[in-house]
Amino acid sequence: MGQPQQPEEAEAEARATAGEAGVPGTGTHRPPLRVGMVGYAFMGAAHSQGWRTAGRVFDLPRTPVMTAICGRDATAVRAAAERHGWESAETDWRALIARDDIDLVDICTPGDSHAEIALAALAAGKHVLCEKPLANTVEEAEAMAAAAEEAYARGQLAMVGFNYRRVPATALARSMVAEGRLGTLRHVRVTYLQDWLVDPEFPLTWRLRKELAGSGALGDLGAHIIDLAQYLVGEQLGGVSAMTETFVRERPLPGGPTSGLSAVSANGTGQVTVDDAAVFTGRFPSGALASFEATRYATGRKNALRIELNGELGSIAFDLERLNELSYHDGREPGAHAGFRRILVTEPDHPYLDAWWPPGHGLGYEHTFVHQARDLVHAVAEGRRPQPSFADGLQVQRVLAAVEESAEKNSVYTPIAV
Repeated sequence: MGQPQQPEEAEAEARATAGEAGVPGTGTHRPPLRVGMVGYAFMGAAHSQGWRTAGRVFDLPRTPVMTAICGRDATAVRAAAERHGWESAETDWRALIARDDIDLVDICTPGDSHAEIALAALAAGKHVLCEKPLANTVEEAEAMAAAAEEAYARGQLAMVGFNYRRVPATALARSMVAEGRLGTLRHVRVTYLQDWLVDPEFPLTWRLRKELAGSGALGDLGAHIIDLAQYLVGEQLGGVSAMTETFVRERPLPGGPTSGLSAVSANGTGQVTVDDAAVFTGRFPSGALASFEATRYATGRKNALRIELNGELGSIAFDLERLNELSYHDGREPGAHAGFRRILVTEPDHPYLDAWWPPGHGLGYEHTFVHQARDLVHAVAEGRRPQPSFADGLQVQRVLAAVEESAEKNSVYTPIAV
């Protein structure tokens, strides 16, 4: 006979069992939120983790049900369904949208298909979650935002997946800025550095083709840091001055399917039609100056996102490679013992952490997708606009377009279109 359970162990087991039964946290019935996801690669795996886990950790008003996953390769998508816990698989996204057992469509495909899938899903009466950037062009994003606004009047919600808002430390930073801890902001500086394209023999995957990706490091990484900066500041950029560069303009063609950020080369080469790096400055309406750098050529940097805000009363800094920490300097302290101090963001009263582990037990990258699913389920259940909305995604798209326009015009200062 085993040892009797401690109260916290019994509670955890009951929570897990209830979650597996589709009623997280209690024995009462919770209506399902039946999810259909299009795409099963890197982001598909991350979103699957979010949907699979959210109802087992958080006490949600509706129970996420992983109803169907969709991809063009029948064998691969069936394998993904089995691996990630989806009940069924489809090879045509139109068939997935047409199913009456799907309430929400999650779009994890390359950017060239975001608009078509999202518009069709909204027209079919589904809620929509779409990975960032929202679209490949401002025109597509405008159509998506307009459709989302019309759908909201019918009770449908649409959200764009900027998952770095869901890091507990960045959410805490936002609340500290909103509380006035930094006073009037003076500077915002953000970098997002990766190195997976340093090898000139890396194949020409879809992320390096403008017709599929829209842009390169700018849309892939720059969209994240634009949204994160505006989220933390609580304002939208007013204009930018930019430079972009493509360091390797021709690459080997891929010899098979890609996996994450890796691929195999084949015979022949093709043209790289996106930027490899983008550097730009910007100005917020309140007067704060901002600088941004996004590159996939920072040798030795794997996923290095860092943001710092300097204000008249203090500063905050966040580093994704230390994502359970926030650095904070209170400029009102006496100089003799002032300085940056580490806030370990693992307390139950920090954002999202009341449902996780005891203090000091850190979270990881995948938890941002759990929090994303949690927030969207609450928004759907409460009938309120989710954040970030398609309108927020459109605004980021307009900043991306202004960066490209400025770079094409020799870094001329370019206002953000409204």
